[in-house]
Amino acid sequence: MTAHRFELRVYYEDTDFAGIVYYANYLKFIERARTEALLAAGIDQVALERGQGTVFAVRALSVDYRAPARFQDVLTVRTTAAAVTAARARLIQEVWRTDELLVAAEVDVVCLGRDGRPRRLPEPVRAALGGMLPGL
Repeated sequence: MTAHRFELRVYYEDTDFAGIVYYANYLKFIERARTEALLAAGIDQVALERGQGTVFAVRALSVDYRAPARFQDVLTVRTTAAAVTAARARLIQEVWRTDELLVAAEVDVVCLGRDGRPRRLPEPVRAALGGMLPGL
């Protein structure tokens, strides 16, 4: 599968006093993109929670801020899977402005039960996330 792409426009509320996107708002951008990528892969998080009592949680996050985005920029967040195991998925998420990489993030996602305890990724979820690996 090729990278999932999610396009968004930077609004005034996303920027700081200097007129650039506030660093924490990139986390919101990649969260939205991750939700859309999971939906595109056939993973309905609401159905997963209702049916199996399983939810996703971010376990680890590494972000490299390379260049700023500004008010009214149109950005594209690209999401791919880097690794999928029985217990976690590592996703690569990049924020681009045209052909300029602005932010690169590695996100480790795990599943939790309603009790907050870790769970293995359900097999259909592993298979769907595996389909997001490059070259598949």
